[in-house]
Amino acid sequence: MAKQSSGGASTGKKAGAASSPSLHGFAPYKPKKGEEYMSPAQLEHFRNLLLAWRQELMEEVDRTMSHLRDEANNYPDPVDRASQEEEFSLELRARDRERKLIKKIDAALERIKNNDYGYCEQCGVEIGIRRLEARPTATLCVDCKTLDEIRERQLTGS
Repeated sequence: MAKQSSGGASTGKKAGAASSPSLHGFAPYKPKKGEEYMSPAQLEHFRNLLLAWRQELMEEVDRTMSHLRDEANNYPDPVDRASQEEEFSLELRARDRERKLIKKIDAALERIKNNDYGYCEQCGVEIGIRRLEARPTATLCVDCKTLDEIRERQLTGS
């Protein structure tokens, strides 16, 4: 598995209004002909994408904290109070999922720093640019992920 050190020019340019579909404001990376997998430019693109995604999630956490603080009322009507508690519960559950996602983003950023990003943790093959564009926190190639899901279904019986 040939890996190259990170660095190089930034290719994480923000997508314009008329560009192809983007993730977190970044146009998908288009490898140049003959470009080595996980070149410095590719690593920089994914690093910038992950940092932008992390920033969006952190801003959402701040908005939630403000919302919970500002909107917390002690309604005398039990139905109103229950409705507010349910709203807060749903919001906190969403933030918990995002907290777990932030951990995955941090782990992906650490893999970029260690030059392990883009390679399957189980078999060591390339995960692929297109898969990483769809799921930048991916740690398994499609084949290993498929086997993982089959094993999980067999264990849970679903």
